[in-house]
Amino acid sequence: MEPPVSLSIKIADRTARVGVIGLGYVGLPLAVTIARAGFPVTGFDVDDSKAERLSAGESYIEAVTDADLAEVAARFNASTDFAGLSEMDIVVICVPTPLTRQREPDLSFVENTARTIAAHMTPGTLVALESTTWPGTTREVLIPILETSGLKNGVDFYAGFSPEREDPGNATYRTQTIPKIVAGDGQEAGDLMEAFYAAVIETVVRVPDTGTAEAVKITENIFRAVNIALVNELKLIYEPMGIDVWDVIAGAATKPFGYMPFYPGPGLGGHCIPIDPFYLTWRARAFDVPTRFIELAGEINTAMPRHVVDRLREVLDRATGKGVSHAKILLVGVAYKKNVSDMRESPAMRLMQLLEEAGAEVVFLDPHVPELPVMREYGQFHARRAIAPQDIAGAGVDAVLIATDHDAIDYGALLALGCPVVDTRNAIASRDLPMDRVTKA
Repeated sequence: MEPPVSLSIKIADRTARVGVIGLGYVGLPLAVTIARAGFPVTGFDVDDSKAERLSAGESYIEAVTDADLAEVAARFNASTDFAGLSEMDIVVICVPTPLTRQREPDLSFVENTARTIAAHMTPGTLVALESTTWPGTTREVLIPILETSGLKNGVDFYAGFSPEREDPGNATYRTQTIPKIVAGDGQEAGDLMEAFYAAVIETVVRVPDTGTAEAVKITENIFRAVNIALVNELKLIYEPMGIDVWDVIAGAATKPFGYMPFYPGPGLGGHCIPIDPFYLTWRARAFDVPTRFIELAGEINTAMPRHVVDRLREVLDRATGKGVSHAKILLVGVAYKKNVSDMRESPAMRLMQLLEEAGAEVVFLDPHVPELPVMREYGQFHARRAIAPQDIAGAGVDAVLIATDHDAIDYGALLALGCPVVDTRNAIASRDLPMDRVTKA
């Protein structure tokens, strides 16, 4: 009987079978990229509708087109049958890592996925975790669960961590061109991780161990969260001084060294920045290390939606005298960032909630989100539909609140409504439109 072909050889000749678990904003682009590199790929997901749509050649996220799926159709298939993991040589985990209601890490998706892999894993498998998490998760959580299979880490299977770095809507960098951090638990696992991702991604950066790789991703997002909190606080400081923080940032950004521009907004959104810092603060408590700076940034960013509603209240009182409780508000942009449909942790939903709790009637306009999806924290808004652009003139709104500055929005039409506009994104000024009815917030 011939000995089995080693995984390193299978990676080199592109015969390694790859399973990607979780076909969302991270997993699906990665699966397509791996298939495009020549590997046979099976995408696994618990959602039957995703598998059905992908099998029909239909994508449900903007980062992957139907044409992309057609290009890799011979090498990619989607399944909800996790028994198929037994046929995989490499398994990549791309499942959510949210927070609990107590703002503590929720690793249930990772843990349940690891148990499923353990039930089907065969000797020689490489398991790569991509889900953002606290430093130590691969070694302390993932590997012990995988070893319940009876297989031994570093001998019968290999484990590594490579953090996802997806940026929805980024036209410059996509999965294949974003430099990839990789690490393995042990030398051989690290070599396999490096070989596999180097066959798929243009630039691979190997770091010493999985804890370092986990810390890299956490650090990237804390850096952004803290700096956004800083400019949000500067906005609050400069407002009563009559200074426009957007003009300040534009001026500071002309310095060619020692400064990097960040921009204020109505709060934090997306799958990373509002969540990841709390993974590190939770982990740090186990080592009795305070994280005052990170926690303060979280407090500032979390408070921004209330500040925006307060500014809107002031504007309505001054302009109409009716206040928020009797007003009809047009909320412009509900996705968490411009030019995408991604609703994860969108601050616009918190704005909608606060306004309706205050008695306002809220309608929304978003060319990328025709209908609000199911959201864990905002179930009451599910299936609410966007107002059509041609209908806003007759909607009878008392104020416009710009939460997300999509390029496809006609801002001139918003100004033509003749009502006050509260702009949290500098959308009106950046387009050189009249500012006489606009208040920045």
